Amino acid sequence: MDAIKGKGEQGMQNPGGQVDKPVGPHFLESMLPKVVKRRVHALKRLQVQCANIEAKFYEEVHELERKYAALYQPLFDKRRDFVTGTVEPTEEECEWHSEREEEEELAEEVKEKAAIEDAKKEEAVPREDPKGIPEFWLTIFRSVDMLSDMLQEHDEPILKHLKDIQVKFSEPGQPMSFTLKFHFESNGYFNNAVLTKVYKMKSEPDASEPFSFEGPEIIDCEGCLIDWHKGKDVTVKTIKKKQKHKGRGTVRTVTKQVPNDSFFNFFNPVKASQDGEMDEDFEFTLAQDFEIGHFFRERIVPRAVLYFTGEALEDDESFDEEELEEGDEEEQDDDDGELGLKKEQPKPAECKQQ
Repeated sequence: MDAIKGKGEQGMQNPGGQVDKPVGPHFLESMLPKVVKRRVHALKRLQVQCANIEAKFYEEVHELERKYAALYQPLFDKRRDFVTGTVEPTEEECEWHSEREEEEELAEEVKEKAAIEDAKKEEAVPREDPKGIPEFWLTIFRSVDMLSDMLQEHDEPILKHLKDIQVKFSEPGQPMSFTLKFHFESNGYFNNAVLTKVYKMKSEPDASEPFSFEGPEIIDCEGCLIDWHKGKDVTVKTIKKKQKHKGRGTVRTVTKQVPNDSFFNFFNPVKASQDGEMDEDFEFTLAQDFEIGHFFRERIVPRAVLYFTGEALEDDESFDEEELEEGDEEEQDDDDGELGLKKEQPKPAECKQQ
């Protein structure tokens, strides 16, 4: 039996066994008898109704997310207090059984012995215990590839002042959206206490292309204006350029500001032109922006401590390895002439601009 062709590879065979060019769905439909075509049209109407029901499903999922976000928030507030050192956890709150507990205890004993030896060699110098968990969020930024790719050296001193990241869902009756809120302590870089990034969503089939609906998608994202202190804006850099006068031949030096790579460009997202035209690079930038926002919402904020310790990173790496191994097995099956069926992975929502 001939191997089953993938989507877009179907063709019609002529009597000689040669395959003509691929046949599109519209051509196939046009070849149907009129009575059959009527019934196909009826099925399409049913499919549109299914898409509308699916849209309602996602709206209810969003409401559930909003409801449970309110239940999580008191725990996240307590996490913020522990991280910043505003509140010291009780002995009971610090109790934790770890599989590595014995190894950690042994390591701690070795450290204590080394500390005693050092103390004997040097005069004891009073030292204050660190407040809270220093550089908690900065450590996460450094550890997660998606965020470390955005992180520049000049961003790090600023992110040391990051106290908390929150996710806020839109209220009932409002258009679907979520907002990332980055809370900063007072610092010497900008006046804002909170930097925000809003992701506006749409969860309804497009009237012109109802069958393309695959769930909520981003339609716009808005950042915020950062009130930088003078000379502290890391999103721009000043360059000097020499200019020579064509007539007199004199040379002068001019300075101008140009964009600079920085995580804080995250709060100044690109915007589509009024006509809605987007090239591939622009679409990729938007898609990447949404992927990062989604990652903050779904992974970083809910599981921050596990990204700080690296445990969540181990889980992510294990998942990637499992995917790779499964792919290798499927490829091997295909080479052996067997049909390898792949489960379609969820796709990130498409980024669109209105």
